[in-house]
Amino acid sequence: MARLTMEQQQDVAIIRFSNPPHGFMDGETEAELAAALDRIEADDSIHAVILTGGEADVFIRHYDVGILYERGRALADRGMVFDAARPVPESPIHVCLRRIVEMPKPFIAAINGTAMGGGFELALACDIRLVQEGEYDLGLPEINLGILPGAGGTQRLTRLIGEAKALELMLLGQTMRPREAVRLGLASFLVEGEVMDKALEVARRLAARSPRAVGHIKDLVRGIPDRSPEEGFARERTLFCDLMVSERGLQEMGDMVVGRRDILRTNGEGD
Repeated sequence: MARLTMEQQQDVAIIRFSNPPHGFMDGETEAELAAALDRIEADDSIHAVILTGGEADVFIRHYDVGILYERGRALADRGMVFDAARPVPESPIHVCLRRIVEMPKPFIAAINGTAMGGGFELALACDIRLVQEGEYDLGLPEINLGILPGAGGTQRLTRLIGEAKALELMLLGQTMRPREAVRLGLASFLVEGEVMDKALEVARRLAARSPRAVGHIKDLVRGIPDRSPEEGFARERTLFCDLMVSERGLQEMGDMVVGRRDILRTNGEGD
């Protein structure tokens, strides 16, 4: 059974995850997500992407713990030991989340239900998050299983809400409800009713923007942790000039200048 479906509405791609009855992420989910990202990256007609859950009240519940247990048991039986001095290579889910972060196209997480562990880490990798009002859990409670968030959660959550709150949530294994996610700045919108309606509205606004400008802004903001302030300011100046001489930039700035002149003439101020 397929773990996700993908459809395109004009210039917006919509990916829906579904793995009943529990809504877990697994290896098949990773492979299908990687294939969907290949399609999105190669298709210039797609200007924005929405990720959401295909089942009621579930975005992605979390990574299948049974699979993680089997992997851990097999590694332990082989006598494997791990040291931060010898980093473990990226797995398929790490590559997928990095691609979402690095791709110039904007990704929106339309969270319609439970998203914990790997499911919440997927949402954290997106550029904008919307949450549907409801009594469901969001967060990274892996410590309750004796492990930690392993798909970028410790890094992305901390960058979004700060060290103190991130430590509190992860060390205590606490989850949150949608309203708290908005209060903490983890989600931009709390949506009464179907979250997809608002997600499509936001996606269409993004898709109408200059794709080049969207990509440059995403590059500048996403790259802040990896660049010095001097490098960031220099890159900003350069990408600003790149857009200023672009066909789309010249057209839209020119339209504004002409429009302003027309207003002045109408008010008798342009003579």
